[in-house]
Amino acid sequence: MYGPEILVRTLSKQTREDTDGNRWQYHSRSDHHSKVACWGIVLDLLHACPLLRRHVGQGRVLFGINHEMRDFVHDRKKNLDLVLCTASGAGGTPFGQTLESMATDWKIELTRDERGALAELPVLRRGPVGSVLMALEAKACMTAHQRALPRLYDELNSSHTTVHGASDQAIAAGFAMINIAPRYLSPDLDKKNRASNPVWSVHNQPRDATLAVDKIHQLPKRSRPGDVGYDAFSIVVINCANDVSPIELVSTPPAPSRERFSTMPQCLIGSRIFTRRDLKIFESLRVRRGSSSVSHSHTITTRKPSRRSDRITFASRRRLVANLSRQNASLALGTVARLHPVW
Repeated sequence: MYGPEILVRTLSKQTREDTDGNRWQYHSRSDHHSKVACWGIVLDLLHACPLLRRHVGQGRVLFGINHEMRDFVHDRKKNLDLVLCTASGAGGTPFGQTLESMATDWKIELTRDERGALAELPVLRRGPVGSVLMALEAKACMTAHQRALPRLYDELNSSHTTVHGASDQAIAAGFAMINIAPRYLSPDLDKKNRASNPVWSVHNQPRDATLAVDKIHQLPKRSRPGDVGYDAFSIVVINCANDVSPIELVSTPPAPSRERFSTMPQCLIGSRIFTRRDLKIFESLRVRRGSSSVSHSHTITTRKPSRRSDRITFASRRRLVANLSRQNASLALGTVARLHPVW
């Protein structure tokens, strides 16, 4: 597993610059840490799953970044950090970016062995998103742990509901990075006086990190489609003072055991994404009407589905039919809706 080591090695470099010219390892206004974490998870997942590698090599699976998903059950939308997906039914070719090129764009630090492992994999390309197979959301809790917990929990909890509200068959995966450093330089508190008089945020460790880990453990998990919760979740605990010192990966408590939360690829494979389902998602989430091909979430259902997982979202699809019909009288049941109206 390469992801956690890649994360701490990359974040150890001071690559984030604020408006006052200060350079930081971590900045709360940047999504760099989320991108690096998701990149490492996808790398490990490709190595752990031969079937996924085969579908990537065949061009059937692409990836998207900051993809917007709409929860039709609660009528809200959210951008997910990274998604694995099939190509859009509206057509279009994959973009020029690949998993390998994103490592350069995001300044991800790789060892020679990691570069070799990446070179052995088929080329995973970024492309127009069709059916979402898996959506990743990454968050961090670096300081003021107890005060940040309600917002952290709400943001993570809303992600899996958005993913499954858009498509119950999609896989919702989450990641959280928790800081266990006893003191921390905050980019918000040290904008002007970092060099002359830095203000250190002092933490009560390991209590603060333990509170954050325990709170994330309370997030709902699901074992099958139709349930509510994440399909897989990963927690990484780090020691980051956010000064020049290298960031360290913590493997002792309160860091979760590898058997429970910390090994994302095994969690994902255990949740039936790419093994037991055998990537049947690719076929089951796509329907055809004449020459058109679109994702399951963009299709109007004409009859009550027989499977329980499909019945979960049938009511929301009926509401979608009603809205589309009011806006376009010529639209009949069974017609493909390429763009959802703004309600």
